[in-house]
This record gives sequence, C-alpha cells and structure tokens, in this order.
Amino acid sequence: MNKVLFVDDEANVLEAYKRQFRKLFQVSVGQGGVEGLRVLTEEGPFAVVVSDLKMPEMNGIAFLSRVRETAPDTIRMMLTGYADLQTAIEAVNEGNIFRFLTKPCPADKLAASIQAGIRQYGLVTAERELLEKTLRGSIKVLTEILSLVNPEAFGRSSRIKRVALQIAEKLGMVDTWKLETAAMLSQIGCVILPEHVLKKIYAGSQLSDEESQLYDMHPSVGHDLIENIPRMKDVAGMIAYQEKNFDGTGIPRDAVKGEEIPLGARVLRVVVDFDVLESAGLSRHEALLKLRKNTGRYDPQVFAAFETVAGKKEGTRIVALRLNELKSSMVLAEDIRAAGGGLLVSKGQEITWPLIARLKNFSRARQIKEPIKVIEKKVES
Repeated sequence: MNKVLFVDDEANVLEAYKRQFRKLFQVSVGQGGVEGLRVLTEEGPFAVVVSDLKMPEMNGIAFLSRVRETAPDTIRMMLTGYADLQTAIEAVNEGNIFRFLTKPCPADKLAASIQAGIRQYGLVTAERELLEKTLRGSIKVLTEILSLVNPEAFGRSSRIKRVALQIAEKLGMVDTWKLETAAMLSQIGCVILPEHVLKKIYAGSQLSDEESQLYDMHPSVGHDLIENIPRMKDVAGMIAYQEKNFDGTGIPRDAVKGEEIPLGARVLRVVVDFDVLESAGLSRHEALLKLRKNTGRYDPQVFAAFETVAGKKEGTRIVALRLNELKSSMVLAEDIRAAGGGLLVSKGQEITWPLIARLKNFSRARQIKEPIKVIEKKVES
C-alpha cells in the first residue's frame, strides 16, 4: 500500500505535496492536526503520515501521538523548519516517529524517506498478520486437542464461552477475543486428570481430597501450557485466576483480590460455577439462587451483568436430526456417542462445520448413534 497523508497548516504547502508526489503515492492531505485526524479516520488506513511541527490548535508532536494511538501500524514522520535537539527528543518519545526531517527538504530526499516508511509499514503489517495467523492456528490446535482428548471439558468450554461473551457485551468489555479464547481454553489444564475424576467433576459428584487437589492444579497447568504463545499473556492470566474469588480466597493462593484479578477471570468465575450447577441437574432458576448465596465469591458488577443474561426468558424446542441434517451454530441438546457408548461430543456444544466434518469422517469407520438432538432457541427480553 502506498497511501500517504500530509498534514500542514498551510494550504499552499499541501497543494505542493500533491503536485510533487501524486505520481509516486496515493496522496491525501489535512490542513492542521484536527483535520488530519479526521482524514486519518475517514480515509485510512495510511502507510505513512508526514506532519509539520508548528501548527495551531494541535502541534505536530501532539498530532503524531494521536496517530500512534489511532493507527499504531502507520509509519509516522515529522517535517519541520524548527529543528532543535529537544524537539527531536520529544517527537521520538511521544510520537515514536520513523524519520525527523528538516525544511527545506529536497523532494527526492522526502520521497526516498517516504518509500522507506512504506517498506517499514509492509514489514510491520506482514509481521502482525503472520503473528495473528500463528495465534489463530495455535488456538485451533489446542481446542482440537481438547475436543479429542476431553470432549466433556470441550463441551463445558463451549457452553461457558457463549455466556461469557454475553456478559462481556453487558460490561462493555474491549478485546473480547481474549475472553473468548480464555473461555475456550479454560479447561485445557484438565488433560492432567484421570478419566474417572473428569466424569465425577462433570457429573457434579463429590471429589476426594486427593482428587480435589489434582483438580485445583488445572488453572495453573492451563496457564503454563499457553503462556509462551505470542499475545496470549492476558489470556493465560485469565485462565490462571478463573478459580480465584473476589474476596481473595480460592486458587491461586496469593494476595491478589478484588479488581486486581483480571476481569476476564472474574467473568469465568461466575460462568464456570453456573455451568457446574446446571451440569449437576439444577434448573437455571435453582442455580441462580445458589450462586446468590456465595457473597464475596463474585465481582458484584460482573454478577449483576450475569444475572441480566441468565435471567432472560428462553423459548426453546428440541429437534431430532440425522447427522447429514446438522448445521453450523446449532447447539447440542444431548451428548453424541458412538455405537459402543463412547462420548464423542458433549451436550451444550455449538456445532461447527469442522465438527460436522469430523463426525462424518468418524461415522464412516464407526457408527454414530442417531438421531441427534439439538436445541432451537429463541431469546426474548
């Protein structure tokens, strides 16, 4: 991309940029910092922004600092006739600029600097795209492993993800992909648990002291499994503190409490407990009543948002379908099992196209019990 934004308070200077560089770059201009930000928002993204320093209302350093916040990938350059060491230091520190050029600047030198900025923009965006693809691939691998090794845990993850995202919307959370990822990977630490312990957990049965100690390890195991994946530090923190109570009790046993606990972890604390109660056979109303008795366990703000979400009236009906009738976004009303009784997918899981493909592949080798019951849901306020 070769889109370049020039910002200056003098209209004749901006016209000169258009004439000089229209054949080399896709040029946009903004007269002053306020206008420059408007153009940045409405016509962006831009590979490079070149700004003057001395401008009324908003100087170049303040403008480029705002550009850094609004469009962090855009390469920022300053062109000024008022160059001194202190100005350069402020521009670098506050605007994180790529080039600091002084007027008068020959057109060929300015063009070469912009070309270098465009190349740098390409490197930055390519690296980010690679990182995002790596991240998505890593998450996909981890969730696929969890669904194969522990379908009960994966089913719980799918159920709590939907509720957690509804709470996030009520709270106005940003970066909800982090909470979604934390929910989907919240049970991955359960891979350390023996099958008989898992069955007791997801049936809501009482655990022995030894089994409880083993189960208490799963948040830290999950944290350690994903901590070193790029951009997953916040997600790992949510997973590590999902069993931590708002009053500071719970797992891990440290001094962290209240709003020091990651917000995503506070959301998971409520949703996981709710799913445990529903899995044990309690109705939604009964589960809510029981959760309300746990004063100090949940963030009051998070719990209020959860009550709003969980208190919605739901009109549902269960439909029995053949495997080839399943569609993406349906929700399972019961477990899917092989003919021999082995659990393949647990109830409450949202059906996806990869899951349908995997089930069809499995059915070619071993029979799947049909029909499969799914939930058709309509939510009313």
